[in-house]
Amino acid sequence: MPARFRRQRVLIVGCGDVGLRTAGQLGAPQSQRVRLLALTSSPERVRLLRACGLTPLQGDLDDPASLRRLAGLAHRVIHLAPPSSDKRAGPESDPRTRDLLRALKRRTPPLALVYGSTTGVYGDCHGQRVSESRPVNPHTPRAQRRVDAEQWVRLLGRTGVRSTILRIPGIYAQDREGGTPRERLVKKTPVLQSADDVYTNHIHANDLARACALAVWRGQAQRVINVCDDTDMKMGDYFDLAADLMGLSRPPRLPRSTANESLPLMLLSFMNESRRLDNRRMKKELRLQLQVPHVRQGLSPQTGLFAA
Repeated sequence: MPARFRRQRVLIVGCGDVGLRTAGQLGAPQSQRVRLLALTSSPERVRLLRACGLTPLQGDLDDPASLRRLAGLAHRVIHLAPPSSDKRAGPESDPRTRDLLRALKRRTPPLALVYGSTTGVYGDCHGQRVSESRPVNPHTPRAQRRVDAEQWVRLLGRTGVRSTILRIPGIYAQDREGGTPRERLVKKTPVLQSADDVYTNHIHANDLARACALAVWRGQAQRVINVCDDTDMKMGDYFDLAADLMGLSRPPRLPRSTANESLPLMLLSFMNESRRLDNRRMKKELRLQLQVPHVRQGLSPQTGLFAA
């Protein structure tokens, strides 16, 4: 067959920073057999998407009618868009994912779907090592919405679509907006004292993009994969390390009792969950070799690992 009929069409939904990095991974070595599409509701992003080698498709995840054109369009889909924060949708549901997947299966469903979820679905694990077989136990509305989205992805997988769920922790990179703790360190935002501190997990944005690209081709059916680096560190120690590497003062430490009274609720929600992710499935099944295995390398200004 002519090459134009053999090219795989890959649709990226939620083509922000990580989506563009993923497009770069997909487009470089396989550009002869991949055509990249991107859903966008913003006319202002059309020129940027085209400049990055993607074909923009106008559509809005909050407008189900606008998604009908996606039916049968792509062979593979990467869904990185977050759930709606509109409380009218319900505190525990993600109608965006529901409506997107309904549109995708109206005609010929895609061969594969990769969904970017969050490790927040595990809830507080009291610092235990967490594999993908651990039952979900979401403690926050945003994590509950992700669990709902995962359920819709699993339902699609039962129709023959090879669906892969990537559970993603904190994303960082020097060249990502808000991608380092610098702003918090400059503001001297407190962290918990060591006795009260929680384990936190990270992934460099470039390694996450590589994981997304690999999952499109190598992800197994109905599979969940933790996507994180090898760092085993508590949150306060992470901020101490970042401060040292950036030449800034280490953040003040507070006992939990004081933090509960002085820190914003959003920040406290991250300080109420402690877990250490197991990434062996990522390495074995996706065969991903981390370029940035530890945050020390990712935050160091000497590594030169910050370009997408």
